[in-house]
Amino acid sequence: MAQLLSFRVYLSAETQKASPESFKNRTQKTRKPFEKRGPVVPTHKPHNLNLEVSPHRAVSAVRLMRIEYGGAFADLLNEKGKGSGNNEMSYVERTIGFRTRDLDDRDLRLVTDVVGGTIRWRRYLDHLIGSLCHNERTFRNMEPLLLQILRIGFYEILKLDMPPYAVVDENVRLAKVALRPGAGDLVNGILRKLVSLKEKDALPLPKVEGDDRAQARALATLHSHPVWMVRRWVKYLGLDEATKLMIWNNNDPGFSLRANMGRDITRSALVDRLNSLKVPHELSLHLEEFVRIKTGLQSVVQAGLLKEGMCSVQDESAGLVVSVVNPQPGERIMDACAAPGGKTLYMASCLKGQGMIYAMDVNEGRLRILGETAKSHQVDRLITTIHSDLRVFAETNEVQYDKVLLDAPCSGLGVLSKRADLRWNRKLENMEELTKLQDELLDSASKLVKPGGFLIYSTCSVDPEENQGRVEAFLLRHPEFSIDPVDRFVPSSFVTSQGFFLSNPVKHSLDGAFAARLVRAL
Repeated sequence: MAQLLSFRVYLSAETQKASPESFKNRTQKTRKPFEKRGPVVPTHKPHNLNLEVSPHRAVSAVRLMRIEYGGAFADLLNEKGKGSGNNEMSYVERTIGFRTRDLDDRDLRLVTDVVGGTIRWRRYLDHLIGSLCHNERTFRNMEPLLLQILRIGFYEILKLDMPPYAVVDENVRLAKVALRPGAGDLVNGILRKLVSLKEKDALPLPKVEGDDRAQARALATLHSHPVWMVRRWVKYLGLDEATKLMIWNNNDPGFSLRANMGRDITRSALVDRLNSLKVPHELSLHLEEFVRIKTGLQSVVQAGLLKEGMCSVQDESAGLVVSVVNPQPGERIMDACAAPGGKTLYMASCLKGQGMIYAMDVNEGRLRILGETAKSHQVDRLITTIHSDLRVFAETNEVQYDKVLLDAPCSGLGVLSKRADLRWNRKLENMEELTKLQDELLDSASKLVKPGGFLIYSTCSVDPEENQGRVEAFLLRHPEFSIDPVDRFVPSSFVTSQGFFLSNPVKHSLDGAFAARLVRAL
């Protein structure tokens, strides 16, 4: 598992920082029962092996159930690589009572596409499913598995442009075998209505009209985001930019790989490996260790490049935050909320064998994984892990550091293209909780900065209240700190008028991220 840490930096683990509950010793997500919408157990026991049911649809339906009701994370590709199909099929058998044929690589890619896309487009799909049901009660009382099967069918027809009648037949068969004949009849009727309406270009979609609330509801349906999120973005960004951001979030994400300098692996060596794997790529325009890939991450995982420690999966926006920190050989740097460790590892590789990164986190298990991954990256002697809550540590320790990076728990609103499920797990009330936590952590982190040292506050959010809002409030409380503009460390297109770093997904084609560099007076 350790070798997958860097891979999970953006697929799920980095945005797990976004929950304030992690600072309440909560190490597991709250699990919601599958029975939320009705019974999942089929009314009859199917044969243990069914070769007629499409394997990617069976696996997708069960994985969607695990994500929505069972607390699983919506990783955008199957990180386990080879052998993972059998593991997925075991979930299918335990959930709906039978196995299909084994998944091949094409099936696994389809699972990735269908699961990620269905989650992204859930509000849009549910609007259409509800519109095509006999009545609202039919939709509201629909069994979880039946709803997932319909979502898959709608997504495949509307967004993947699969042959419609093949999609109908396959999803009807799954519903009949996994549930009962009547469920298959319902799927058949609703999907055929959809096919007919699509052919006539007559989908029952809302129009963006009326007052602000009505427009936000329509936009939320059309672009499949929560209404509160749409209203917030329209307020801060304006209608056009908010719409562009939602479109970005619904696109298939690209990824970046960082060559592991800690092992003296150059970007050109990484490029050679990618060429041998026939993985399309392009060089980063901003960071010399980074390579962008749009497809082929599954091949990178299966070839063992992450396990070998040759590279990490890390978005360039995270790399640019490290550029703002500007780690130098010989420095003592505190990474105050370190897990899962992507920035920790990158900073350690910048020290050229001299200095120390102190990686602190409240989650001991994830710290242990970070330490194990540091060994494969050959930077473990430059990293000391500390299991503690930053607020407690700062109260009981007088040690001060050259630099303190506070990569704070946040909403994760800058990484919604990669975390397809995150938009549905965030609530408006979370924002107030998070800003309160961010203020507490900033106050604590400031105590660890030596006179003349630097405090770097960062998030993976595009929300102004979490970003410049928190820095401005902090500076009012702490006049001993002032802004150190970041224009010396990152390209000018990333520098705000206040001297902060901000990556804009629409403008820069990167994850959204923010960083402020603050200097403590001597």
